[in-house]
Amino acid sequence: MEKRKIVIVGGVAGGASAAARARRTDEQAEIIMFEKGPYISFANCGLPYYVGNEIGDRSALLLQTPDSFKARFNVDVRVHHEVIAIDRAAKQVKVRNVQTGSEFTESYTALVLAPGATPIKPPLPGIDLPNIYTVRSVPDSDAIRAFIAKEGAGRAVVIGAGYIGLEMVENLHRLGMQVTLVEKADQVLMPLDPEMAAFVTLTLQNMGVEVVLGDGIAGFAEGAGRATAVRLESGRELEADIFILGIGVRPDTRLAKAAGLEIGPSGGIVINERTQTSDPAIYAAGDAVESVNLVTGTKGLMPLAGPANKQGRVAGANAAGDSLTYPGAIGTAIVRVGDTVAAGTGLNERTARKLGMNIRTTYSMSGDHADYYPNAQQMVIKLVWEAETGRLLGAQAVGGNGVDKRADVFATAILARMTVEDLTNLDLAYAPPFGSAKDPAIVAGMVAQNDRRGLAAMVAPGELAARLEAGEDLQLLDVRESYEFFVGAIPGAVNLPLDEVRGRLAELDPARPVVVYDQNGQKAYWASRVLKQNGFASVSVLTGGFVVWSASQAARTFAPVF
Repeated sequence: MEKRKIVIVGGVAGGASAAARARRTDEQAEIIMFEKGPYISFANCGLPYYVGNEIGDRSALLLQTPDSFKARFNVDVRVHHEVIAIDRAAKQVKVRNVQTGSEFTESYTALVLAPGATPIKPPLPGIDLPNIYTVRSVPDSDAIRAFIAKEGAGRAVVIGAGYIGLEMVENLHRLGMQVTLVEKADQVLMPLDPEMAAFVTLTLQNMGVEVVLGDGIAGFAEGAGRATAVRLESGRELEADIFILGIGVRPDTRLAKAAGLEIGPSGGIVINERTQTSDPAIYAAGDAVESVNLVTGTKGLMPLAGPANKQGRVAGANAAGDSLTYPGAIGTAIVRVGDTVAAGTGLNERTARKLGMNIRTTYSMSGDHADYYPNAQQMVIKLVWEAETGRLLGAQAVGGNGVDKRADVFATAILARMTVEDLTNLDLAYAPPFGSAKDPAIVAGMVAQNDRRGLAAMVAPGELAARLEAGEDLQLLDVRESYEFFVGAIPGAVNLPLDEVRGRLAELDPARPVVVYDQNGQKAYWASRVLKQNGFASVSVLTGGFVVWSASQAARTFAPVF
């Protein structure tokens, strides 16, 4: 049998995974990996934490070197080498040594493309000034650290409130800088719905970070050969010593396009379940490819480390003669901002409604472990589920400790096509330091189950706000203690503490619709059961309680209208 020759373009997550799996699949194959940068297999997700000195050892970011990769996997790794063209008919790639400029060709039996994505840098005035940085590679983070060390930067503007942007805000703040965050959308962290993202915005503000929403950038002012301020579309100028672009990334498909490979509507390389492109001899993996969304069945970009590594593993195995498949992903992600952790998986409400799905949303609030055990931290959970079947479509969680665990539980449930009723029967580990007998994931399922079974009709904060603004004749019943009501309540609400409801039913009109709420939803559910079984015709529970209502109202005020 002819000896295989596998050429891999790109040496970070997808490429390195492909090379390692290809070697484990075929010990005799010749494997060559080309990487145009100076490093392979580096932890680019750790770059913000290296900038902020939370990761102090630079070498910890370099998971493999060309020499270590050669020693362990017998892969010929050539850094500073850029593949500039593909001759599909001849099964050859044209390669340029970026240090010397020399060019040569290399043949292949199978080719794996893992070029990744490039940071978005809009063509704006001053965008290329030297103190404006992106965070995509080790040299990027080296440059930021060097600039801060040399200049003693005290003020920073981070542009873009996605995962990288938020991580950079946290780490620049950690270094003692005065940080301003600018985001063109009307919320931070677009994978979350606005009321859930509002908790992150409030955390940023409590940290002393200025958050500017609903305002894009128009360019940069220059002075002494560097950027001195960013100009916003509103006309406002924000002065700073250093500027970080976290606007997003776009798939690097230049090589694939030039070779005539199929590109999908989202701009990524089209692959099948075996990660083959439209040319069966060419595989692709990572941020440059389209992935199938396993909730909707549609294809789109999903530039996350988990999918990239799994795609690379499949591509490497199949390039070496195996037959693995990669079905797709659901887009699970998490971020820490100060003492707040936010995670999302599957569909958010905004996307589901845009797709025309008939959905319900419910909220719950629970401690990460038993309340009687010290230092329990509350988390808010939002579930998005299919109204007809109860199938879980998406989940979001914001809190502190334990958010990651619940996000992973929900991600597994979505992948398994479980319903919200299935969540109520999960058998999860419990001891007081780790969880509760009714885990937050189980409680979230119970709240949704109550809604599905008609035990408690849930009304979402946005729906209640719309009904109030429309002048609907509602009785708003706040069943918290009087001191909680005094601190803050929904306008127009009356306060009947839960333990007094049975004895004061005469103060309410059973013929008028009642919406019951408390701090987080639990007491309101109990009160609603009392009302429904005492002749009240229309009783609803504000899902998420006053906590989520307040976040929802805050989300409506964050972004100014110019």
